[in-house]
Amino acid sequence: MNSASSTAPSHPRQALFGVSEPTLALAACEHYAGSRRLLDKALALQRDLGPVFDITADCEDGAAAGQEAEQARMVAQLLQSPDNRFDRLGVRIHDPSHPSWRDDVRRIVGEAAQRLAYVTIPKAHSEHEVREVAETVQDAARAAGRASPLPVHVLIETHGALRRVWEIAALPYVEVLDFGIMDWVSAHRGAIGAQAMHSPGQFEHHLVVRAKAECVAAAVAHGRMAAHNVCTELRDPEVVRSDAVRARREFGFQRMWSIHPMQIAPIVEAMRPEFDEVELAAEVLLAAQAVQWGPIQHAGRLHDRASYRYYWSLLERARATGQAIPQAALQAFFQAS
Repeated sequence: MNSASSTAPSHPRQALFGVSEPTLALAACEHYAGSRRLLDKALALQRDLGPVFDITADCEDGAAAGQEAEQARMVAQLLQSPDNRFDRLGVRIHDPSHPSWRDDVRRIVGEAAQRLAYVTIPKAHSEHEVREVAETVQDAARAAGRASPLPVHVLIETHGALRRVWEIAALPYVEVLDFGIMDWVSAHRGAIGAQAMHSPGQFEHHLVVRAKAECVAAAVAHGRMAAHNVCTELRDPEVVRSDAVRARREFGFQRMWSIHPMQIAPIVEAMRPEFDEVELAAEVLLAAQAVQWGPIQHAGRLHDRASYRYYWSLLERARATGQAIPQAALQAFFQAS
């Protein structure tokens, strides 16, 4: 047996990606809630469905004026409670210009860093603001005994953030770029009409399309994930599903916000890869693994490492979104996951 081939990595994570190219597979839905009642309801649903969606406790819009400290303490307590079963509860703190953001970090990260999934930074205007907040978050997390870096999510919802989105995406600790359509449209002071806040306008207005495309391009180029904005429809799940499908297929978003429990299932379902493509990915990757990731022919088509990387990313998305994966691929690639 060739000694080089016998020692070659057999798992696609090691064989197809360098150490500087980690693959990122997060839940397809990020559900926002502000009050304790709504957070409890979301956590109960997460226990039933599993960690196919993350929950973000909102300290920015969820706290009434003058109640910022009470909101932060409530979130810190919830993070440490048994209800946070999967440790997939994050927090949106106040924006860098608000006097409470440092208190949010001190109270929430300082008390619950070990159980916190991520910290979301809203309304930043530059990479310098994001860096300052992110480093403060890391300092608080380390002081609280967290060994691993605490991921940071950044809302792209100001002119400055979009102008510097590539620099923001390149910063350490950044995991997700969230597009915030409501504040983005409002920031144009009437130059973009209100119809661009929802469908079909949000997928057609040139300034909004440009912003979404730039967010996704910057995120993907730096190994981050881009999260699509909210759908304002709270009654018809088909509207939510349609928005999520368009966000994934037309723009490349792999994650989307939810603002109502009804929206979670349609978003997760729409963000899942189609099963026939998952089957093809499994077949191609298993055949490639058998020849130590050299080129192969499958169903009359040539495949090499470029297509292997695509199909591996697809399989990881299937895993993260709860899509079925053929048993042979599960055993070969995920049995230790």
